[in-house]
Amino acid sequence: RILAWMGLEINTMAIIPLMAQQHHPRATEATTKYFLTQATAAAMILFASTMNAWTMGDWNINQISHPLATTTVTLALALKIGLAPMHFWLPEVLQGLNLTTGLVLSTWQKLAPFALILQISQNTNPALLTTLGVMSALVGGWGGLNQTQLRKLLAYSSIAHLGWMIIILQFMPALTLLNLTIYITMTSTMFLSLKIMASTKINSLALAWPKTPTLTTLIMLSLLSLGGLPPLTGFMPKWLILQELAKQDLPITATIMAMSALLSLFFYLR
Repeated sequence: RILAWMGLEINTMAIIPLMAQQHHPRATEATTKYFLTQATAAAMILFASTMNAWTMGDWNINQISHPLATTTVTLALALKIGLAPMHFWLPEVLQGLNLTTGLVLSTWQKLAPFALILQISQNTNPALLTTLGVMSALVGGWGGLNQTQLRKLLAYSSIAHLGWMIIILQFMPALTLLNLTIYITMTSTMFLSLKIMASTKINSLALAWPKTPTLTTLIMLSLLSLGGLPPLTGFMPKWLILQELAKQDLPITATIMAMSALLSLFFYLR
């Protein structure tokens, strides 16, 4: 558990210089916000681990059995990756960074907390995971609707995708990994394409077609795939997750998730 905490702290410390490399008030503000949220989450993890060791006498992360400790660790990890309702820092931070650092924050930085969430998911309260998943999918859908900044759109997209991953975690962890892999691939494509075009707003994308038709087509396909439109790759994990939720007798949850995907798809289609 201590090693896991140390790993997360080193992970945070390593990205902070990358975030603050532009000497710009927005970048400094984003770095400060990121540092404070990550430090808070890490402190919560350490506190929960100590509490579990105190009550149960066990330091192993796979053996967290005290309900309060499990809940605290799950919420701390949710804060680390930006799941709703602990998502408020993510759009602000991503908006203050350049596209390269934004790419690292949206993809690589999610891996370590996800590895821990996967390890403790079987001991976690299922209702908590379901609530986090549904809220994230809804917040990701609603939040992105009135955005014109592409980085904020991608941040809300990240929140929605994380919701899909968390909701299926307790039933089929393999689907979570599939979804994470596809999400990382698509998001990397988006960030790198936007970096080549040097565009951070929707209106600059609208003018891109005459200049770079191939890249604009690629961006359009990536966005639609992130939204989960049927013939594209991004539809596969959503379909499998909805199928699994229906098998687990959770039709209402599946319906809410499908509806939230429509919200996301609306702003991707724009």
